[in-house]
Amino acid sequence: MSEPTDRLVDHPLDHPFERGMRNRRAALGDAWVDKSVAKANAFNAGFQHFITDYAWHGVWGRPGLDWKTRRVLVMAVTCALGRWDEFEIHMRGSLTPGNAHTLTPAEVREALFQIAIYAGVPAANTGFSKALGIMRELGIEPPPHPADQSWHPGVGRSVFTRSRPKLHATVRDARSDTPRHTVILSHALGQDSAMWDLVANELAATCRVICPDTRGHGRSALPTGALSLDDLADDAARLIDEVAGGEPVIWVGLSMGGLIGQALALRHPGKLKALVLANTTSGYDAAGRAALLQRIQTVEQEGLEAVAEGTMARFFSEAFRASQTAAVQRHQRLLLATDPEGYTACAAALGEADMTARLGQIRVPTLLLAGGEDTSTPPAGMQSMAAAMPHAECVTLPGCAHLSAVEQPWAFTDLVQAFIDQQG
Repeated sequence: MSEPTDRLVDHPLDHPFERGMRNRRAALGDAWVDKSVAKANAFNAGFQHFITDYAWHGVWGRPGLDWKTRRVLVMAVTCALGRWDEFEIHMRGSLTPGNAHTLTPAEVREALFQIAIYAGVPAANTGFSKALGIMRELGIEPPPHPADQSWHPGVGRSVFTRSRPKLHATVRDARSDTPRHTVILSHALGQDSAMWDLVANELAATCRVICPDTRGHGRSALPTGALSLDDLADDAARLIDEVAGGEPVIWVGLSMGGLIGQALALRHPGKLKALVLANTTSGYDAAGRAALLQRIQTVEQEGLEAVAEGTMARFFSEAFRASQTAAVQRHQRLLLATDPEGYTACAAALGEADMTARLGQIRVPTLLLAGGEDTSTPPAGMQSMAAAMPHAECVTLPGCAHLSAVEQPWAFTDLVQAFIDQQG
């Protein structure tokens, strides 16, 4: 009896070609691929096989990059080199509904902006024209929009309240088709709406995000006399009515912005859907009031330069100040750009605030965020605030000080986004 021998199966399927064809169809669509394959003849069939195997399997089949990144790379290279036939093939495949990992018109637009910088405006201009032609062909042409009504999405459009004293804010419209919520981000004393740039841009993926300049800061009006926290809360209510359309908002306030948020919740509870209070307090004790008063006197006599270094030491942890000197200097310049009268008026309003006994009246869902190294508003104080509120929880961000949204913007945003998701 003979020993069995191994037999090799003569498998009829060309796997590299089949895998390439799968990717080619997923990227460009069945209709386009069927049209291309139907043109195969004795002269070019080998080339069809070659590109399906070499490009669509050999390159597109590699798992190292996601397909959206590959689509943008192809768009950029073909646009830069003026390979317009190939550009149109891939652009059509990228925009056709039903294809795998398609690009949105907004993603195509942003890629073309990037191309304009590195490959030249003429190339990007042609790319815009061809992309619009394909959108028209596919029935997804964007509606008309005036060029003078277009704003940088990383900043938003500038708006002012109609009523006086005028308040300035930036509005980032949601990048999604339907905004889930309107979120207002309220900054710390001695900063302005730019403090929120990184957080605001992330939240604007699904929410309309409004970043006001508190009175006396940024481009908002200077106070003409003494300010109270109630005045600042009434400013916030006006802003919600005139800029946010009067619908309840999610208020995210850090430090001074957190105090304003509490006063807003107490004076105008119908304006709020939910509340985030970061690195803040419900009222200062005697030592805190004395420190604020001393700071006010120093600024009145010597200017903001005299308190700038100490403010940065409170704002940021020692590790951040050592490793991120440029960021610290940027926020120091922002402090020094603040009008001294606006600074001192707001500081005096904060020093007089005392809402501790009324925290139980704040009924909206509330997230409190503390900084593990925040000596101005320590975690223990914020945990006590949360315990006094009926629908609140407190989370501590380890390793950061007072400006937690600047020092740890991604961790801060993740916590705020998860809280927003809970609101429906």
